[in-house]
Amino acid sequence: MTPDSTLLKAPLLLGLIVLVPHVCSSDFVDIGRRTKYFILCVEFAVFHFNQVYPDEYAYKLLWVRRSQRKFTLIYLMELELGQTICTKQDEDLENCPLQEGPEEKKVDCTFIVDVRPWFSQFTLLNSTCVQK
Repeated sequence: MTPDSTLLKAPLLLGLIVLVPHVCSSDFVDIGRRTKYFILCVEFAVFHFNQVYPDEYAYKLLWVRRSQRKFTLIYLMELELGQTICTKQDEDLENCPLQEGPEEKKVDCTFIVDVRPWFSQFTLLNSTCVQK
C-alpha cells in the first residue's frame, strides 16, 4: 500500500463514518403523501382495517394526517377513516358515499407497514385505532 492510496481511501472512510449513522437511524422522516410505495401501504392498511374491524360497513380514507418512512421501507401513517353506506362485500368502496347524520362514524388510526415491493409483500407491524 502506497501513501497515495491511503490518502485516497481516507475520504471514502470519512464518508462512511458520516453516512452510517444516518442510514442506520431508526427515526421516521416525513415524506410526500403521493410517494409510490406509501400510497400502496395506505391502501393495504385500509383494506386490512376493513377486514378486521367488527362493523358490517366498510370504511374509506378521508385524510392522511402524517406520512413518514424509515430508510428500510417501513412506513408510518396516521389516517382518518370514515364509515361508508356500503358493506364490506361491495365492489367499489372508493365511490361509496359516507354515512351521514347520527350514523356517521369516523376513526383515527396509526399504522406501521413494512413493504417488500419486489415480492408484493406487505406486513402490518402495528396498528392503533380510536373511534372519534
